[in-house]
Amino acid sequence: MKIVTRFAPSPTGALHVGAARTAIFNWLFSASLGGDFLLRIEDTDRARSEERFERQIIESLEWLGLKWQGEVVRQSERLDAYGQLAERLIDEQKAYRCYVTAEELGRRREEAKRRGEVFRYRREWSQLGAAPGKPYAVRLSVSPGEKIHVEDLVRGGIVFDSSEIEDFVILKADGFPTYNFAAAVDDARMEISHVIRGDDHIINAPRQILIAEALGFGKPKLAHVSMILGADGKKLSKRHGAESVTEYRLRGYLPEAVLNYLVRLGWSFGDQEIFTTEELVEKFSLKGIGKSASVFDSQKFLWLNGRYLRDLPEERISEGAIPLIAQRGLPEPPPERLRKIVSQMRERSETLNGIVDQSLYFFTDDFEYDEKAAQKFLVEQNGEIFELLAEELSRIEDFSHDNIHGGFERVMERTGLGLGKIAQPARVALTGSTKSAGIFDVVEILGRDAVALRLARAIDFIRSRNA
Repeated sequence: MKIVTRFAPSPTGALHVGAARTAIFNWLFSASLGGDFLLRIEDTDRARSEERFERQIIESLEWLGLKWQGEVVRQSERLDAYGQLAERLIDEQKAYRCYVTAEELGRRREEAKRRGEVFRYRREWSQLGAAPGKPYAVRLSVSPGEKIHVEDLVRGGIVFDSSEIEDFVILKADGFPTYNFAAAVDDARMEISHVIRGDDHIINAPRQILIAEALGFGKPKLAHVSMILGADGKKLSKRHGAESVTEYRLRGYLPEAVLNYLVRLGWSFGDQEIFTTEELVEKFSLKGIGKSASVFDSQKFLWLNGRYLRDLPEERISEGAIPLIAQRGLPEPPPERLRKIVSQMRERSETLNGIVDQSLYFFTDDFEYDEKAAQKFLVEQNGEIFELLAEELSRIEDFSHDNIHGGFERVMERTGLGLGKIAQPARVALTGSTKSAGIFDVVEILGRDAVALRLARAIDFIRSRNA
């Protein structure tokens, strides 16, 4: 049997981390067994589905490196097929037209509530107000007293009683299928072999099984994974820092770290915490998925991202930093210069944003001096230091770290001052702050011309302030 999995998001919002984990599990399972991973957009909720959300979902999947086979399937483009199958079930007396309106059902539901009864749809209502041309929904006939067996690859066997399931709508009055009908039909038509999804879908399993059996379709194997909880033990939400994949991308997280962290929420392989994508594909199996809920730890997530930030090749980190530099309206530095910036700053950062935010002085000469730093270090007695430093540095032909160090030592000899008395004022002149990468690295990365320009600017600042 060929392994075929699918990810089937609804484009009603950006890709949440919980949905992203579902996509990752399905992708890894198919990839680990040489199968196919398909993408289906379940856009039958006309009121809430938006094209912009579909674009965000697709961009997030691509950013994570989850590649699918074939074209994207959209349920809104398959309405005729759902309608034809619903009519076939009516002809076979496995489904029927229901003319009762939503308003009437709502009234009856309220009546049952006032009487303290559990509301249940009664089949005799189906012809309520029936008339030629009147809109109708299509309901599947559910025979009571039958056992519906769900073989869950994570949780084991689950049995449902059909008596607890009322005749349910499969096609709405507007001609759009319900979620369960469209999902069951498409899983069969797309020849999906396995469906891995959140355990909130367990309740949908018996309905989808009933639909597949009524149509004579095959049924995929099911695996339901536990939900993700916040640190307080409650269902993951915005207040826990849980956001969309897009937001984590904008905050400077790396796709490798996001993939690694999310797959570890509910899946394990011994005590190993950090995996390459190749290792995940090699080692992933459903046996590693636990039954207990997972806890989303934002600090551990940040730590893991920092590890990737320091361990991945500098070229890879530079590539990720480029769009963040552009977002700030800063010019993109030459590749070698950016690589040097990344080399210096990634040890001090946990995210790509951290690298960019802490190194803005490398990207532009137009920066403000920190007021306290300027009051302490951009003072008259340091003006001579800047002039001597500019002179010594201008003489260096090979503008390398060691030669720059030598230039500072010559200024120390000429002034009788220690390195700290020279380096800290120079740091403020060159970066605007008392905090930066090592001063010799700053000078090397900025280059001879930028250093000369910034030292001259600092001298002018001191003169103008004194004037």
